[in-house]
Amino acid sequence: MGSGPPVRVACGTGWPAPTGEGAGRKPKLVFFDRLLVTLVHLRHQLPHAVLAELFAMDRSTVSEAIRQVRPLLAARGFAVPDRAGLRLKTLEDVFAYAEAEDVELRMDGAETQVRRPQAGRPGRRAFISGKRRQNTIKTTTFSDGQGRMLLSGAVRPGRMHDQTALRTEGIAEQFRTRPTVKARVDAGYQGLAKEFPNQVSAPPKKPVDEACDGDKYAWQEARRRQSSARICVEHTNAELRQWAPLRRFTGQRDNYAETHLAIAGLVSDRSAQRATRRRTSTELVLVRDTAC
Repeated sequence: MGSGPPVRVACGTGWPAPTGEGAGRKPKLVFFDRLLVTLVHLRHQLPHAVLAELFAMDRSTVSEAIRQVRPLLAARGFAVPDRAGLRLKTLEDVFAYAEAEDVELRMDGAETQVRRPQAGRPGRRAFISGKRRQNTIKTTTFSDGQGRMLLSGAVRPGRMHDQTALRTEGIAEQFRTRPTVKARVDAGYQGLAKEFPNQVSAPPKKPVDEACDGDKYAWQEARRRQSSARICVEHTNAELRQWAPLRRFTGQRDNYAETHLAIAGLVSDRSAQRATRRRTSTELVLVRDTAC
């Protein structure tokens, strides 16, 4: 007998099965239909069986379509305002864009409830959020001063602190590499603001109870101004919550990161279309004395 490679034989035909490009079983849906099924699933988190009834197809066909299209959407990246065709995919891309366009970043963490891990599974406690007392997955969102999404990721178990999740992604190195990039954050990033006081702006610490009324009023006013400047990124997270999987994810936790990136990329497409507002000056201008 010869020692050549084995030949695949198509069942019932006796002829070798094709193995080249385009070979194999053809999909039952064209790409547009597969994309439509995936978008409906991402928007409303309908079960695959329900989608099969809506589109009059087998459940396996729906599952196959979602498995094929979802990673493609997740790999698209995030749209850039006023830069058609340019997309950001990593933290390095965001900092490079912020440095080039003189954009002050906004950062905020968000948590999504997920299924509880099975009893006895290693790392089960890592998903229990200390803030929400639920099993969650945590993400971090970056936006510009108008709330237009630039990046949303850094997916970590809910027990991990917001600041720790960002440091794991290497944000400290990015601030050191690009010292002109500035960001506004909430009180959860006080350590980052302490390490980079000229770049990261966080709310001031609350004064002691024995402090005078003037110090307390100054603290309240500074906190109000900081909150007003960074609330746009909270609005960005609220846009993500309009999609059912990012309110409460009922699928397998291993698929959450891919689902989050796919949805966030679609949200960035819409937010990038908002026109850039003209920067207005708030500096005081002295009135010249025109008297002779």
